[in-house]
Amino acid sequence: MKKIVLCCAAGMSTSMLVKRMQNEAQKRELAVEIVAVAAADFEAELPTASVVLLGPQVKYELARFSQLAEPHGLQVAVIDMMDYGTLRGDKVLDKALSLIA
Repeated sequence: MKKIVLCCAAGMSTSMLVKRMQNEAQKRELAVEIVAVAAADFEAELPTASVVLLGPQVKYELARFSQLAEPHGLQVAVIDMMDYGTLRGDKVLDKALSLIA
């Protein structure tokens, strides 16, 4: 099963987006796990993640997190601010799936 990790400052603001993404994955009958974590917990998620998406509020961490994820063969990307702000779970799910090798 693929695991999509959303990472934000405290792991709370992405929880609503996670719900929207889970609903969309269910509609598409996709077997994916989607979780939200705080930036402080980023490294702990690397061994089990398939892809990591950053909330716009932590995009400054992209270079560092990408470097940490590289040995695990993981992609790290920033969620589009409009998709994040309007909770477009379908668009964010599409982005995550496109980044999974």
